[in-house]
Amino acid sequence: MSDIQPVLIAGQWKAADVVDTFQADNPATKQSLPAQYPVSAWSDCEAALAAADEAFPILAKLPPERIAAFLTRFAELIEANADALCEIANAESALPISPRLKDVELPRTANQLRAAAAAAVERSWKQSTIDTKTNIRAYFAPLGPVCVFGPNNFPFAFGSASGGDFAAAIAAGNPVIAKANPSCPGTTYLMAKLAFEAVQETDLPPATVQLIYHCSYDDGVKLVSDPRIGATAYTGSRRAGLVLKEAADKHGKPIYLELSSVNPVVILPGALKERGDKLVDEFSGSCLMGTGQFCTNPGLVLLIDSAESQKFVTETAAKFAAAPVGTLLSKNVETGLTVALQTLKEAGAEELAGGAAGAGAGYSHANTLLKVDAAKFLTDPEVFQTEAFGNGSLIVVAKDLAEAIAVIDSLEGNLTGCVYSDTQGSDDAAYAELEPHLRVKVGRLLNDKMPTGVAVSPAMNHGGPFPATAHPGFTAVGIPAALIRFGMLQCFDNVRAARLPAELQDKNPTGKTWRLIDGVWTTGDVAS
Repeated sequence: MSDIQPVLIAGQWKAADVVDTFQADNPATKQSLPAQYPVSAWSDCEAALAAADEAFPILAKLPPERIAAFLTRFAELIEANADALCEIANAESALPISPRLKDVELPRTANQLRAAAAAAVERSWKQSTIDTKTNIRAYFAPLGPVCVFGPNNFPFAFGSASGGDFAAAIAAGNPVIAKANPSCPGTTYLMAKLAFEAVQETDLPPATVQLIYHCSYDDGVKLVSDPRIGATAYTGSRRAGLVLKEAADKHGKPIYLELSSVNPVVILPGALKERGDKLVDEFSGSCLMGTGQFCTNPGLVLLIDSAESQKFVTETAAKFAAAPVGTLLSKNVETGLTVALQTLKEAGAEELAGGAAGAGAGYSHANTLLKVDAAKFLTDPEVFQTEAFGNGSLIVVAKDLAEAIAVIDSLEGNLTGCVYSDTQGSDDAAYAELEPHLRVKVGRLLNDKMPTGVAVSPAMNHGGPFPATAHPGFTAVGIPAALIRFGMLQCFDNVRAARLPAELQDKNPTGKTWRLIDGVWTTGDVAS
């Protein structure tokens, strides 16, 4: 089995304890790629856990500047190896090298690593709090080894050995066990090689970064619930994520999931009257960009019935029918999209544009637009919120504002929600009535802007109520906030000054600290 790619465990690239092997497909050709990857036995997971457990107390005590040096060096190595990374990611995902991978996603990945490095040094994520009157102090400290399960739709920016969860976990002082997505093992392997090179160059504990490609469901469950795991971050299917969540919850282990979101877009009547043609282009472009394979893809559009809304529906259906059909990421994505669209049609949604799988090159499905009236939607809102991950969307038409609000009230939690209104104020009263209902259903509220883009900004929230994520109070994008998921709140009560961490010293040069001084909360250092 010498031709099987090695796993990275305890600072060594070694032969896996193999129970099976697998190959990734090229989605554009449907052909298997040549490299063989191992499905690891539990012994590999056990060895990775033991090594991470040993590395954790060492890493947690290192100066943040050392961790920042690793993250910065890793970013440099990614940039230096851009061609090789984009070549393998393109082969495994069919995502275009330019502009998608090389010009957008790879720079974003390097930039978020650098942002994590800055956050590690700046330390405001620790939220140091000092009550001088009672001599009680608290801050967030590293939590423990983190297991990261990456998706296949962003092989760099959300990858298990390179993405935002990886960067945040390490910036917070925790080692990472990366679990590759089976659709992009080669991309993850190359990222892990570069990450381990940076580990060696910056002299971090060898087990700061480890890699396992695949394991059984049962072993995945054991991994996320193991006593040595501090937390798990997972981006992927709702079905698999909930299996992991059940196991982690049973054992009291934090798990941060990004699962499912239809990202409702509400277009109010005044906006359609003012710029309906433009909104047809804006929505169609957003829904079909990247063959719709974004977790923030607008999968549900809510309209109020009118002549303008009927025109919008007709013209959007024509746009969908005329647009080129892109390639889906994998056979599983093609199958999942086909099943989801069929579920919606069987529930009563009308197909306005679309067809069957296989309409484009490789794994594909015809661009599909469905429609249902709000009254029908409200008879079974759970089914009508089935996520069709890919190039498909559902239009819901309400008879009036009250019925539109009833639809919003029936929605599950989502990553995003958007409201389009006119610029002259005719929709303002409707917006004011509708917005409070939508606001509590979504992590990020947008106005007059499609939700597809997720900026790497300190203010970004890429989260939301269940089932968008498992915890509505956290974000997977947005540094330094994303680091808090991988910290534990530690309190120090009357602990002697010399025994306190640097961030909780009275004279603290290491970042902003909140203090209660003479009954007033303030920031900054105390003079003495």
